Formats: sequence, structure tokens, C-alpha cells
Amino acid sequence: MTARVLVVDDIAANVKLLEARLMAAYFQVISANSGQEALDICARSPIDIVLLDVMMPGMDGFEVCQRLKADPNTAHIPVVMVTALDQPSDKVSGLEAGADDFLTKPVNDLALTTRVKSLVRLKMVTDELRLRADAGTDMGIDQLLVAGIDDKIGERGRVLVVDDRVSSYERLVKTLSLEHDVTVITDPQEALFSAAEDGYELVVMSTGLENFDVLRLCSQLRSLSRTRMLPLLLVANPGEDAMLIRAIDMGVNDYILRPVDQNELVARVRTQIKRSRYNERLRESVQQTVEMAIRDGLTGLNNRRYFDSHLESAFDKAQSGGKPLSVLIVDIDHFKQVNDVHGHEAGDDVLREFAKRIGKNVRNLDMACRYGGEEFVLLMPETDIELACIVAERMRREIAAHPFIIDGGTKQINITVSVGAACIDGNSDSKKALMKRADDALYSAKRNGRNQVVSDAA
Repeated sequence: MTARVLVVDDIAANVKLLEARLMAAYFQVISANSGQEALDICARSPIDIVLLDVMMPGMDGFEVCQRLKADPNTAHIPVVMVTALDQPSDKVSGLEAGADDFLTKPVNDLALTTRVKSLVRLKMVTDELRLRADAGTDMGIDQLLVAGIDDKIGERGRVLVVDDRVSSYERLVKTLSLEHDVTVITDPQEALFSAAEDGYELVVMSTGLENFDVLRLCSQLRSLSRTRMLPLLLVANPGEDAMLIRAIDMGVNDYILRPVDQNELVARVRTQIKRSRYNERLRESVQQTVEMAIRDGLTGLNNRRYFDSHLESAFDKAQSGGKPLSVLIVDIDHFKQVNDVHGHEAGDDVLREFAKRIGKNVRNLDMACRYGGEEFVLLMPETDIELACIVAERMRREIAAHPFIIDGGTKQINITVSVGAACIDGNSDSKKALMKRADDALYSAKRNGRNQVVSDAA
């Protein structure tokens, strides 16, 4: 993993030290020796994370952090405040300024790489969401993506604490319960089942579990599909660096050392829950993007793009298996008059209701699509032309027999449809020819007075 890290400190020796350690871990390092220079760099260059010293002349680290978080163009950049061990008040002020995490001087190599990697992963997820939202603006789907990015961040998180020492977990619960709903489980195996079933957003585990290797629990959590992406945070003792390195290699997201600093714990937990929620939102946005690519937004039916791709596989399967495949093209009669007389909102009401009625008249095996405008297509596998026409006629009668409600239930209008039907015609047939025959049958129904079903065999 690589990233562009901005190190901000007015003391050149401190900058050089952090720069050497980060470059050894293959991060790209940029430096600034004042708060204003840091703001200027973030404004004009892509930065993935900022390591920000608290004590600087002129503009201190708190003000720099506040300005970064207040600017929509830089608010998404993670900020790590670098503080002195004897200044716990710095961490309180850092949280209030919007800091994402803390490093204490002298900076430990493992802590440095772990903090940076954890926050860079968070930045990667937020960048992907922002990219999808920007792309969605041109496609008209930006609200689906943008709306969920920050809307849950203020909600209480669901945290599972796995610890079998009362004095230890009581301190954790006291701190975490101010912002989150915390469950404590002392049995590691019970905790594994609970993590898989109960929808937690973070698991906090003690490395000092009696008679149980916490790395085994970490391994089990990472091996289950339901918990593979669940953030894990270890509460460790000083001197356990070798075990922590193994844990991080195994997929543990972060750690904190005893005695636990409450403000650091708050920051680490916030970061991991934020990452969990962003990951979930990213998965949802991918699903939404897929749905919007294949579904018609007004009716909820599959769209023409999906129909064209599905027809190809259904056609090939029917030909190779020697089975029938029928297509119905359904067109709402005089739909332009509905829009002209009653308005486009009424037309949308008719299209939505029409889609519902189509759904009631097809089998699970069949596929209904909005082909464009007021034209719909039904693909009917393992269905010959006679059965297809029976289904089409039943649909036509149901549409004609029941008026459509429009204008919020204040009016009703009568709607009829014309249907063209066609069936696959042997191994020499083609998808294009099949659709052409159904389309010709539809136009024949239109020419002959509408409100009827015509098949290409008629």
C-alpha cells in the first residue's frame, strides 16, 4: 500500500525522522514547516493523510485541523495529531478540532505504520464513494450515492468487546458507551457467533484472554464471510509488538496499548466505525449502480439494455435445447393522448400501474421489460405461440376491463393495449428476426383497430 503523506512540523529534525520512517514503508512523503503551508499544499495537491504537529508558531495544529475539516474540498483527508506524552489535553482539543487519530512522541514505528495504513484505507473508501457520486451527477443518480456518505456518522455505533477481565472491560465500556452501544462477551467462541449474527460495526478484543489465543479469534473472524470486512481493534500490553505485527498481517485493523488513553480509544473507534459504514455504503452504492443500469426507474421493470443481453442467452439456450421461446411486444394504445389531455404525471401513473398489471400476468420464468416509452416486452421461455397468445389475450382483457387511477386517485381513465406475438422458428432463426416478427405483428394489431393480440403466425 502506498499513499501521499503530508508531514507538518516546524522542526526540521522531526520532519526528517518521520519522512525516513514513512519512506522505508514505501509511502510518498511531502513536508511543510508551517500551518499555512500545509493548508496551501492540501488545497492544490492530492493528499491522502496529514501528520500534524500540535505545537507550531503562528497557526497551531488545532487551527490547521479545524480549517481542513471545515473546507469541503479537504474535509475527507484524515488528520493525525502528533502530540507529546505529557499533554493529554492536546488529545481532547484534537478531537474537538476533528482529528481522526493521534500519535504520541516519541513515535513508535509500528504505531506510525498502523495508523497511517488504517486511515489510508478509510481514505480509499471515501475517495471511491466521492468518485461514484461525482460520476452519478452526470447520470442523475448522485443523490443515491451522496445521501448515504455521512448521514449515519452521528449515530451510535454497535461495538462488541471481547474481554474476560472485569476491571479491563468495565473501563472500556465506560469510555465507549458515551457514543456507542456496547456489548461485552467474555467467551471467545460465543463472541465469534455473536459477531457473525448480530450486526456489530466493530469488535474490540483484549490480547490478554485467559486460556485462549486472541489471534485464533482474529483468524476465525477473518475466515467467515459475514465478518470478513468487520473492523477489528486489539487492546494490547506494552512489549507485544511481535504479536501485533502478526495480527496486523492477519487483517486486524488497529490496536491501542494499555494503559488505554480514553481520547485515543475514542478516536480509534470512531475511525473504524466510520470505515465500516463507508464500506457498507460503498457496497450499497455498487448494488444501486447495478440496479440502475438494468432497471427502469419509473416502473421498476428491467430496461431495454438488460432485455437485449438476456434475450441473447435465452435465445441460444432455446435453440440448443430445441425448446420454444416466445416474445410479446405490448404497446399502450393512444398513450400520447393520455399525456396531452391529463398531463405527464398522469402518464407516469398509467405506466407504473401498467407495469404492475403485467407482473401479475406473467410467470416467474418469464421476464417483463420496459422497452421504451409506452412499449413493453415479455420474454417467455419454454412457451409456444399458442400459449403466448393465451397469456397475451388474458392480459389485454384485464387491462381493458379495469380503469386506471390517476391524479392521486381523483380520476380514472380507460386504457387498452395492442400486442404482437412471435415464437422462435427453428435453428435457422435469429434474435433480430424474432423481434422483427413480433414488431410486425404489433403494427398489424395497431393497423387493424388496436386493443387486440396478433401473432406472426396469423
